[in-house]
Order: sequence, then C-alpha cells, then structure tokens
Amino acid sequence: MSNQASDCLKQNVERIMKMWEERARDEVKASMHQDSLVLQNSLPLYLNQLVDELSNTIVRTSARIASDEVESTRIGKKHGHERAGYADYSMTQLILEYHILRQVIFQVLEEEAPLEVRERDIIIGSIEQAVNDAATQFSETLQDIQELFMVTLTHDLRGPLNVVKMGTQLTLRRLERGDTHLDVAMKMINAVNRLDSMIQNLLDASRLRAGQSLKIEFEECNLEMLVQEVAEDLSFAYGERFVVVCDSDIRSYCSRKEIRRVIENLAINAVKYGAFGTPITLTLQQNETQISLTIHNEGNPIALDAQSILFQQFRRTSAAEDQTGWGLGLFLAKSITEAHQGTIVVESAEGKGTSFIINLPKVSL
Repeated sequence: MSNQASDCLKQNVERIMKMWEERARDEVKASMHQDSLVLQNSLPLYLNQLVDELSNTIVRTSARIASDEVESTRIGKKHGHERAGYADYSMTQLILEYHILRQVIFQVLEEEAPLEVRERDIIIGSIEQAVNDAATQFSETLQDIQELFMVTLTHDLRGPLNVVKMGTQLTLRRLERGDTHLDVAMKMINAVNRLDSMIQNLLDASRLRAGQSLKIEFEECNLEMLVQEVAEDLSFAYGERFVVVCDSDIRSYCSRKEIRRVIENLAINAVKYGAFGTPITLTLQQNETQISLTIHNEGNPIALDAQSILFQQFRRTSAAEDQTGWGLGLFLAKSITEAHQGTIVVESAEGKGTSFIINLPKVSL
C-alpha cells in the first residue's frame, strides 16, 4: 500500500497553511485582526499529527492509536481554547476554519491523483474529531470567561452601590415624617435594594452554572414571623395589598435569609404580573410531614407552554418582556427550595389566578 498521501502532506504542510491562511482571511471575518502566527496557532501541529495517521509505515498498535487520540484531542482543544480568547471569534467561524482546512488538504493532496477511500476517510474523520474537540473547548473556555466576567462585574458593582445605600439611609434618618423628601428617599432605598438583589441573583446563577452549590447556612426559623415580616416590608413599597393567612407557630430548620429571598421574589412577581390593585395572598400551612407556603395573585393565567420555562435561567415569558430583571428570580427560587429538600410548583388557570406553591419537609427541632 502506498504511503504517498502521508509523504505529500508532510512535504506540503507550509504550503497548505499558506493557502489556508489566504482563504481564512477572505472568508473568516475574525481572522482579519490576527497576525500569521496567532491565526495559525496549533493547526500545523494538527497537520503533523495527520501525517502520522495517514502513514502506513508506522505500526498502529492499540497503545499507539490511544496515544494519537489523546494528542489529537489536546491539539484540537488547544485551538478551541485560543480562539475563545479572542472576542471576534464565534463558534461558526471556528468551524468554518476547519472546513476550509479540509478543502485545502484535499485540493493539495489530489493535484496529481485521487486519494484512496481509506485516506479520504482518515482525513474526514480526523477533521470531524478536531472540530468536535475544538468546539467543545471553545464553548467551555467561553463559559469560563463569561463566568469570570460576571463575578468580577457584580463584585465591582457592589462597592459604589453600598456607598449609595449608606448615604441614602443617613439621609432618611435626618428626615421627619411628613417631609416631602421622605417618599423620594424611600423609593431610592427600595431601588438600591432591588439592584442589590439583582446583583446577588447574577452571582448565585453564575455559581450554579459553574457547578457550585449555593452557600446556605441553616438555623431554627419561625416561618410565621418571617412571612409576616416580608408582607409588612413589601406593603411599604407596594401598598396594603398583602394578605397573610398562617397557622400559628410554624417553625423549621432552614436558611432564614434565603427563604425570605424566595418569598420576596414570588410576592414581588405576584405584584408585577397580577391584576392591578387586587390582593396578594400568602398562605402558610403545615401537616405532619411538610410545610406549605402558597403565594397567590389574581389576574390573567400563565399559558401552559410558558409554565414549562418559568424556572429556567435567563428565560422569560412574553408577558414578562416589558418588566425589569434578569429572568433569574424563579430559577434561583427553585434552586434555593431544592437546596432545602423542597419543591416549588405553579398552578394557573382562567378565573382562578396564579399560585406558586412551596413545599418544605417538616423537620423536628
């Protein structure tokens, strides 16, 4: 069996890279901003690897095949990692680079005679695997960059936000009841708290996407008192719309801070999407095995197809498109509830309004 394809490829690596670069600069927009070495990065290594795969003089033992696969994957991932570091590159442009490379390889190797079926299959299979490895690493690296950016951004926002919050609180303390500026100061505090909550949501969503768990500290918690407190605080901002129905003395072992966050998120959503001026009812009950909190609002129901995406991050229903927020509140409410070994579901129907129901296991204290 001839070793012509392997030898031809080895002799023409530089020529193939030159032809590839010329086409890449014409067809891949992001390549226009890179110098030759940066643009080619690991592709010459890939071609040298392909030379060995095409060779029939190298004994292809199982150990050699396994070693070649590891090296090929390393090279493909190296290319994907480097491309992800450039803001101009997209997944589509990365894949296009490999398609161009395949076309150039065939063009050069088949100038004198067609390749054998075995040789074409090796090249096509090798290119496909390289694309998969590079695209996978590109995606992972890009996600790591985005996560780092998100964490850095939200951390840096906290500093000036805390200054605004402390300054507004000091101003608020100097104002007397009835002062015309009191309402303005309270609106500023509420706006700062809302922004702080959005920043925290971004941080937590970033941790969850990175495979980390939320940092939750459990303690004995009086849920009846907690629900009452949330309703009173929200009444100050949204008016006397909150109705609390509670069984007496309901206690659990949970994170007071995080459960409060869930209740606030669901109650504020009920205000946003419920019928204007109608009551928001918070019902807290318990039985022998579980504690149930239902937050209900009146108004138009949530469509069935929309209910299926409610708890997904960065997903918003059409009814929520004109509302502020990241689309993370319900995703985090579900994550926090599940971290407490609980569940959260939605029930919504015409004429019955919408209820979000949180069920938590009852824990003996």
